[in-house]
Amino acid sequence: MWCVKYRHKVLKDEIAEFLKEVLVETAILYKFRVESLEVVEDHVHVLVSATPQHTIPNIVKMLKGISARKLFLKFPQLKKKIWGGHLWNPSYFVSTVSENTEAQVKNYIQNQNAESV
Repeated sequence: MWCVKYRHKVLKDEIAEFLKEVLVETAILYKFRVESLEVVEDHVHVLVSATPQHTIPNIVKMLKGISARKLFLKFPQLKKKIWGGHLWNPSYFVSTVSENTEAQVKNYIQNQNAESV
């Protein structure tokens, strides 16, 4: 889970849909899997399945870096709303899950937009 810089609510409509596409495409390209994904107006929740060769910091770095670059290219108006040239807050939250808790985490992620309304 990570947030938009300054928690600006910019991940809406076509921006949110494009972000989802980019995150899934990035996972496919780098050979890990997005199990669950939800984009809320000011943050992103993603459940990833990866091999031990993928380190968590590298996965997050790829997802945040590639998505920010592609979002700024496709939606240049984002740069006006988020000054300083950075889309994402530098921090993120990560937790590992077992097979027993994976369904709970997926359910939590899928219900994020319902709770934010």
